[in-house]
Amino acid sequence: MFSTNMSVKKLCPGLYCGRPRLNFTVLGECGVCPRGERTDEDKICQMCVESPELYGWLYLGFMAMLPLVLHWFFIEWYSGKKSSSALFQHITALFECSAAAVVTLLVNDPVGMLSIRSCKVQMLSDWYTMLYNPSPDYVTTLHCTQEAVYPLYTIVFIYYAFCLVFMMMLRPLLVKKIACGLGKSDRFKSIYAALYFFPILTVLQAVGGGLLYYAFPYIILVLSLVTLAVYMSASEIQSFRDLVAKKKRLVVLFSHWLLHAYGIISISRLDKLDQDLPLLALVPTPALFYLLTAKFTEPNRILSEGGNGH
Repeated sequence: MFSTNMSVKKLCPGLYCGRPRLNFTVLGECGVCPRGERTDEDKICQMCVESPELYGWLYLGFMAMLPLVLHWFFIEWYSGKKSSSALFQHITALFECSAAAVVTLLVNDPVGMLSIRSCKVQMLSDWYTMLYNPSPDYVTTLHCTQEAVYPLYTIVFIYYAFCLVFMMMLRPLLVKKIACGLGKSDRFKSIYAALYFFPILTVLQAVGGGLLYYAFPYIILVLSLVTLAVYMSASEIQSFRDLVAKKKRLVVLFSHWLLHAYGIISISRLDKLDQDLPLLALVPTPALFYLLTAKFTEPNRILSEGGNGH
């Protein structure tokens, strides 16, 4: 059933079909490679033994941040200004996501270690191998769907599952104990929100994982700039004095600066440190620009000058 001479084997059709190794000299028939392997130039399945590059880790960090940021947003949204439970819920959400990330790394190959081995991402089609199953005779389809970007695709689903498990184990007990300032119907709304956004994030990763891999640095920069501008406008921050009036505003500002830096590092990938590191000096620029120009765009001033004919 299998040929033993590796030299007479023909190359497999398609981008992702390969011959699995049965031993050092015997190759199997063309088909899907086992999980954790992908084809080389000779269409032979090779085990992926490399660690993800910096960009791969940054992508995983972005996908890990999404549920945490959404947790914090809905906790703040439903807690109310007078509630003292928001801080504890924020800390609990951070613990849930951190614990889920650690457990996810431990259960992935190599098991029990805070590291993973991965296949290098070469092009966008690596994320959508189901679209590239060849038909050599134009009749029979050779199914070679596999995780060519192992484990960057499935590890996100595992992480979301652990996030959900830890949330259901910890958050309801915490909210029931400390969220006394909220009504019974409002206490668990942040948890209910998570039950909605986790399926949305899962579908987003399933359908758009490859697109997110290449676009996430720009998504971070754009969203962090927009949300910072919206927050400062909604909080009526028009000067440095307004900014430092409340500690919460400084926390929000520094959080957005971290996101700015994260986006810049993801775009530059720090390939050339002497050229890329100075770009981090641009992190405070959007906030400074807003503070310096806010007084010129104040609506009441524009309306009054328009009424005076200026």
